Amino acid sequence: MPKGYLIGRVSVHDPEAYKAYAAKASEAIAKYGGKPLARGGKAEIVEGEGRTRNVIIEFESFEQAKTYFFSPEYMEARRIRFPVSVGDFVIVEGV
Repeated sequence: MPKGYLIGRVSVHDPEAYKAYAAKASEAIAKYGGKPLARGGKAEIVEGEGRTRNVIIEFESFEQAKTYFFSPEYMEARRIRFPVSVGDFVIVEGV
């Protein structure tokens, strides 16, 4: 079965407040079996629009990635993220 990947691109407006989101999201990632492959760190925009923070999280399947994203635990984290950042998120199936 192909893996599922959550890819997020985020511009953070309040890094200090964002830490609370990251902590809650990390708890949910662990609960739903996610494995962070990229989480912030060095990035270079080589084409198109970019964001300051980029995240890739691997899950056992596309469905498991969706289960994580729409889970009550992540929804709680998401409420913290909304006022302090702007982001684009997509779930993709691996090959």
